[in-house]
Amino acid sequence: MSVLSGQRAWLLQRVTAIYAGLYVFLAIAVLLVRPPADHGAWLALVTHPMVWLATAAFILLTLLHAWIGLRDVILDYVRPLSVRLTVLVVVAVLFLLLGLWALWILIEAALT
Repeated sequence: MSVLSGQRAWLLQRVTAIYAGLYVFLAIAVLLVRPPADHGAWLALVTHPMVWLATAAFILLTLLHAWIGLRDVILDYVRPLSVRLTVLVVVAVLFLLLGLWALWILIEAALT
């Protein structure tokens, strides 16, 4: 049995989509109601612990959402097993690097 079964993958897609939608809606609302005036205000907003954690969760859940979707497409349409495994590994490594890069940016912002 797969680690990410069909029903579990379906549910994770829905949960991550709901979180992403709420995050984007709230981010736009905050920026419309109280836009940061300068770089210092942006840093203060981004490095606030709740915003930082919500943004980190958004990044990780968006990558998980994309992984599930791409994994399903790759499994459905890439037929030769060796090519399928190669593409899955490349996509997984790319997503891992993107996630680490995004978290590095958040950590750097918090340390300045």
